[in-house]
Amino acid sequence: MTDEVRARSEDKIRCDACPVMCYIAPGQTGACDRYANDAGRIVRTDPVVMLSHALENGSRIVPFAVRDWDGDPFPQDTFITGIGSGTTYPDYKPAPFIVSSNVEGADMVTVVTEAIFSYCGVKVKIDTDRFLGPEGATVRAQGEPIGHVTTAEYGSQMLSLGGVHHLTGGSKPEGRLTCSSLLSLCNGEAVEVTIDGGSTVVVQAGQAPIVDGKPERRMRVGCGSATIGMFASQWVGLVDEVVVVDDHITGVVSEHQAGKVLDWQPTGIRIKGHRSTPGRYFRVSEPGLGWGGTKLTNPLEILGEWNPKKGARPGLRLLMVSTTGEEFAYFELDENLCPQEKPLPEQLRQSVSLIDENCEPSLCTVLFMGGAGGSLRAGVTQNPVRLTRSVQTRGTRLTSGGAEVYVWPGGGITFMVDVTKLPKGAFGYVPTPALVAPLEFTLPVADYLAMGGHGDEIRGLDVVRDKGGEYPTSARIEPWPVR
Repeated sequence: MTDEVRARSEDKIRCDACPVMCYIAPGQTGACDRYANDAGRIVRTDPVVMLSHALENGSRIVPFAVRDWDGDPFPQDTFITGIGSGTTYPDYKPAPFIVSSNVEGADMVTVVTEAIFSYCGVKVKIDTDRFLGPEGATVRAQGEPIGHVTTAEYGSQMLSLGGVHHLTGGSKPEGRLTCSSLLSLCNGEAVEVTIDGGSTVVVQAGQAPIVDGKPERRMRVGCGSATIGMFASQWVGLVDEVVVVDDHITGVVSEHQAGKVLDWQPTGIRIKGHRSTPGRYFRVSEPGLGWGGTKLTNPLEILGEWNPKKGARPGLRLLMVSTTGEEFAYFELDENLCPQEKPLPEQLRQSVSLIDENCEPSLCTVLFMGGAGGSLRAGVTQNPVRLTRSVQTRGTRLTSGGAEVYVWPGGGITFMVDVTKLPKGAFGYVPTPALVAPLEFTLPVADYLAMGGHGDEIRGLDVVRDKGGEYPTSARIEPWPVR
C-alpha cells in the first residue's frame, strides 16, 4: 500500500449508527446516505423532525447545538419524533433522544429513536373488484418476489409485501428489491408490481390503483345482493327484473328477499351459477377485469332460458348493472323470450347514477408493520421486557413519526401505522437490507424510572436544542400532518 493510499484510508472514519459499520471518507456518506463524514466527525444528513399543532403552515429549520442561537423558542406543544434522530442500534447505549416534557400538568418523557427493522413489511389494501391474481400468488417487483396476494376483503384486494424472508432470506436482488419497494411505498411513492397469474398494478398510498394501465375510479357499493337491498325500492314500477352482476354474490331482485318485501312479481329468469339463498348466486363467472370483477364483457352469458310458466313474457324489461354502476345494459324480451338490448330509459338512468354516486373513490392504503423487539428496547430501558408490558397495557404510548399506531395483542411490540399519517420522507433504510422507521415511546417520568429507564439521559427540549444528539444535526419543526 502506498503512503498516499494509506493516508486516504486513514482519513476514513467508522460509522457505528447501524450494524453495517461503514468506513466513510471525508465529504462522503455511508451506504444509507443518512450519515456522513464531515471533517472527521459523523453527522446526520437529515434533520430531526419535530411536530407542533401551533405551526399552521410551512416549516422552519432549528440549528442544534448552537449556543448563540437567538431564534424563536420552540412552541410549547413541540413533539420530537424519531424522524432524523439517528439510532443507537444494537442499543448497547441509550436511545439518541430521551426528552422530558410537561403535558397538561403531568411530567412525561419521550424516548426517540430510528428503529432498524428486518422483521417488517407492508399490508396493502387496493380498492377494486378487479381480479388482481389468485390468493397466495407471488407479487414481484422488477421480476423479484417481494410478497404475495392475501385474502380479499369487502370491495378490496389485499397484498402482503416484505417480511424477513424476502428481505434477508433470499437472493441479494430479492432483498434489495424488497427493501427499495417497501421504502418507496412507505414514503408515499408509486411502485409497480406484477402478480403471477394476474395483473400489473401501480400502487401508491392515498392514490387510485392503476390496474393493467387503467386507473380504477370507484370501489363497489356492496356485493350484488347488498346493492339490491339498497336500491330495490327505487326500481319498483320502472323495470321488471334487475340483475346486479358481481364476482362474489350476484343478486336477482325478483327472487331476493328485498323484492319479496316489495311484492315483486316472478319473471321466469334463470341464472347460470351456484344458488346460495333466494336471489343470491355464487360463481356466475370466473374472476377478471370485466363486469363486477368477473370475466364478463357480455352479461347475458350468465342467463339461461327464460321460463314462461314462471312469469317470462315478451316485452319484459331487464336491467343488468355492475356493483359500481360503471357497466350497465337494458334489455327487453322479444317474441321468442330472447333479450334484445335497448337504450337505457331515462327513468332508469338516475338509479344507475345513484349506484355510482354511492361508491367511494378507489384508493390504495399502505400500512407499515414491524416488530419492535430485540435490543431496540434496551435503548429505552435496562429491563426491556418491562417496556413491552407497558406498551401492551397502554402505560406507554407508542407512536411512529408522531402518528398513532395499532399495537397487536400478544407477545412483543408488533405495530401497524398508516404511512400517510407520517411526515414525508419519514422512512429510511440500511443496506442490510432493512427498513428504518421512526419510533417514539411516551410515558410518565415516574413510570419510566420504575421500569429501569435511562434516567441520567433525560434532557429538556431546550437542553436538547443546545446540546444536540449523539450525532451533530439540525432540526425541522413542521405542522402535524393532516393527510
